[in-house]
Amino acid sequence: MHSFPSQRIYGVSEITAEVRSLLEVEFQGVLVEGEISNWTVSNAGHIYFALKDARAQLKCVCFRGKARRLRQRFEDGDQVLVRGSLGVYELRGEYSLYVESIEPRGIGALQIAFDRLKAKLEAEGLFDEARKKPLPVLPRTVGIVTSPTGAAIHDILRTLHRSRQAIPALLCPARVQGEGAAEEIAAGIHTLNGIPEVDLIIVGRGGGSMEDLWAFNREPVARAISVSRVPVISAVGHQVDFTISDFVADIRASTPTSAAEMVTATREELTSRLSHFRDRLQRTLQLRISRLRNRVLELSAARAFESAQGRIRSQRQWLDEMGFRLSGWPRNYLITRREVWRLTAERLERFNLRHLVTQRREALNLLAARAAAQIRFTLQALQARLSAQAGTLRSLSPEAVLNRGYSICRDAEGTILRDAARLQTGDPFSVTLSKGNIAARAERIETSRDFGKTIEQSEP
Repeated sequence: MHSFPSQRIYGVSEITAEVRSLLEVEFQGVLVEGEISNWTVSNAGHIYFALKDARAQLKCVCFRGKARRLRQRFEDGDQVLVRGSLGVYELRGEYSLYVESIEPRGIGALQIAFDRLKAKLEAEGLFDEARKKPLPVLPRTVGIVTSPTGAAIHDILRTLHRSRQAIPALLCPARVQGEGAAEEIAAGIHTLNGIPEVDLIIVGRGGGSMEDLWAFNREPVARAISVSRVPVISAVGHQVDFTISDFVADIRASTPTSAAEMVTATREELTSRLSHFRDRLQRTLQLRISRLRNRVLELSAARAFESAQGRIRSQRQWLDEMGFRLSGWPRNYLITRREVWRLTAERLERFNLRHLVTQRREALNLLAARAAAQIRFTLQALQARLSAQAGTLRSLSPEAVLNRGYSICRDAEGTILRDAARLQTGDPFSVTLSKGNIAARAERIETSRDFGKTIEQSEP
């Protein structure tokens, strides 16, 4: 019978626990590069796969909580960089890498993910021109989804405010890169769609690398743009940058400034067209009046008027001659004949054509003055109407609503509160007033149902 040297004897569970302790201490937060193999998602949402290279493979587990925060989908064959910690599944005696994050390895992997999502959405028809919505001519309010601290928001607001009539803008702040950025951008689009006054949405940021712009290549952003009830302008990066949001949006702008210029161009184009029509109307009336005036002058200079005046002078001379000839007739008869000729001369004077032309000219000048006055009145009415509509737009702006005594409550994440049930006692929240913000904490929560019960119990 053989005897073993005197040393400690381990149970299977003991030696496995020792191995697990060593691995968990020595291999915390390690980075492992490899190719994905056997990618599987369980019904519970956990992801199981293996990382392999030319000589070995490593089992990996990404639990549901971590899986939800992955920036993109992965498939077998993808080259990735995985961060995690080694651990042992004691029941089977197997060690695995418990995954915390997965990133594509290199720009090539990002391009593969970009092309894969682009092909998927294109096959669903999200890029079709038939579903693109036209931009509104006079948007009441422009919604903006971007970072509140980036250069893009300043470029957009500066362009909107330097137009002839400033266009109201409503910012829905969101991170534009990093973990969770795509979800915030999508939430911002959905929030602005719930505001009736918003007629147009600009989604964008400044330029950067493909990794910096990756939030706009995510499926949540593309889906939010595709279901937006109002037109969406995608203004991401510089002129050479293209993202998935550019293909799904109703129109793509090369820069955030270009997006704002598109908005102001429609209003300025309408103002220019009104001015053009006004100038055309004035020129047409002036030309018509000038032609009529020239025609009157031509008629007044015609020989027919000179002939009538000559005939009157001849008749007067003939009357004088006849008076001399009849000087020997009885005085009463001569007076009678002279009265007849005087009346005849007066009748001829009443039919003086030059006098009629003068009257017609005065009437024509009066009509021209009335037409010019009517044009001025019409233009003033249009300007007053445009000013009234602009005033109405300003009164519907968020600032005007806050000035009337309303406020906006947001939870700790910055989401607007519409239901008190979303808060728990002790939860912090903020209140935005017309002037300033208030940090508060919930002490008593009453839902709409509780509020009704309180009123009913307070009745006698």
